Amino acid sequence: MPASPHADRRQSGAAGEDAALASLVQAGLGLLARNARYPFGEIDLVMRDGDCIVFVEVRRRANARFGGAAVSVDVGKRRKLARAAQAWLGGHRQYSRSPCRFDVVAVTPRGEALDCEWIRSAFTMDDLW
Repeated sequence: MPASPHADRRQSGAAGEDAALASLVQAGLGLLARNARYPFGEIDLVMRDGDCIVFVEVRRRANARFGGAAVSVDVGKRRKLARAAQAWLGGHRQYSRSPCRFDVVAVTPRGEALDCEWIRSAFTMDDLW
């Protein structure tokens, strides 16, 4: 029986997150959490870059026909990510005074490989309201 489109999408998303994580770790970031879920949003990756806590949204798109993966992180998604980041920090008080930033990793297939475009400081809290 063939896999459902939903299962295929989940596998594709997980592969994109794996590629993004590998790319960020290779760049020197350390993983603190993965797929931190809250009722109002999810954080794909929580990383540490020196003293900075980095909340990472990973987006995978098959092509750039509709603006690509990075463009799909709209203001609603950014707000959900910000709320989830606040909740994560509330549950991890040891990091509550650390500087934070929001990054996006846009993942696009290139042949058999996945190309990761890392957008540091993709948005700030000031951009949201």
